[in-house]
Amino acid sequence: MKKILLAVMAVAAIGFTSCNNKTTIAALTEQIEAKDANKFQEVLATVKEKIAELIKANPETAKEYVAKVQGFLKENADKIKAFAGDNAAIATAVAAITDVEPAAVVNGLLEQVGDAAEGAKDAAVDAVNDQVDAAKGAVKDAANDAKDAAKEKANEAIDGAADAAKKGLGL
Repeated sequence: MKKILLAVMAVAAIGFTSCNNKTTIAALTEQIEAKDANKFQEVLATVKEKIAELIKANPETAKEYVAKVQGFLKENADKIKAFAGDNAAIATAVAAITDVEPAAVVNGLLEQVGDAAEGAKDAAVDAVNDQVDAAKGAVKDAANDAKDAAKEKANEAIDGAADAAKKGLGL
């Protein structure tokens, strides 16, 4: 059963990557043809976000995606330089994706995701501990209130019994 599930997930991941590659490359091609540096920069930011999403879902798929995007950017480097010129932001974004092996890009982003996850985990643990402490305090307060109320009722019952005993004795 697990083998079938893994096979289905692998096929779905490949299909998902193929669709993402076509969409991403179409968006990049469109901005290269439009010679719009700002939009091209936005598409590159979207590519980085997509890589981060794929890393969470399937790092191997992310590596394939990065490799295809890298290939496209390298093939079109001259066209990109022609319209982007000295745009440092674009040069940095392209370099961040193309100058490193796909596995290194994925591993670097995995480390960032791991650090963020570790921070989120720590924050969640702290929040849970705070809630546990607050709940303990509330339970302690409720127990003390119940104990005080029980003492008061017991004292009232003792006083009532003593009064009844005095009346019975004629005192």
